[in-house]
Amino acid sequence: MRLRRTLCAAAALAGITVCAGPARADYIVLRSGQRLAATSYERRGDVFRLQVSGGYVDVPVADVVSIEPEEVFRSVPAPEAKEPFAQLIREAARRHGVDEDLVTCVIAVESNFNARAVSRRNAQGLMQLLPETATRLGVKNIFDPKENIEAGTVYLRELLERYNNDMVLALAAYNAGPERVERFGSVPPFQETRSYVSRITRAFNQKKSRKQNPKQAIRAARTAKGTDGQPL
Repeated sequence: MRLRRTLCAAAALAGITVCAGPARADYIVLRSGQRLAATSYERRGDVFRLQVSGGYVDVPVADVVSIEPEEVFRSVPAPEAKEPFAQLIREAARRHGVDEDLVTCVIAVESNFNARAVSRRNAQGLMQLLPETATRLGVKNIFDPKENIEAGTVYLRELLERYNNDMVLALAAYNAGPERVERFGSVPPFQETRSYVSRITRAFNQKKSRKQNPKQAIRAARTAKGTDGQPL
């Protein structure tokens, strides 16, 4: 069964019309980081037609990064920031035009909301800023939650602009550095980076699934451009 589903997913990406088994779901991974659960799908020219909760939606093939069998997908609890962090995140996100849920998910994965966290690479604070990045962004006290969130959000905004609002590439650059993303022309082939991007996009998708229907998610995906098309 697992082999059959893996072959079906591979065939779909190769352009062959397929239909997933009705008893389980496949996850259609979009360039925006969204994942749509489809109980069946088929390739129709330049679109995939997905059967989702509530009916059918058509997704442009160009918007699809990969199709993951249900066995590959693991549920990740969507993190919730508590006050006062939630208010600081909300204010910084609005000021700099970054999705509040994205900032929350980055903090959850980076530091688990520990304002005093220090990594083995000396990344520090809630958003795990490197000292040189913090200095460039005008941070005086890297462990101050307000300053750290403000600077981390600004840095996320810079990366999103750099990669044309491609959330996957922006997250990869946040973790591995823009130089590595540009060297490989995609998400670097490092397990740590691919796991990092996957964890954040899955948690982000969980949060958004409460607010968006599949058609809204697809419209959002069309603003994102460019990864290597490989599964994370």
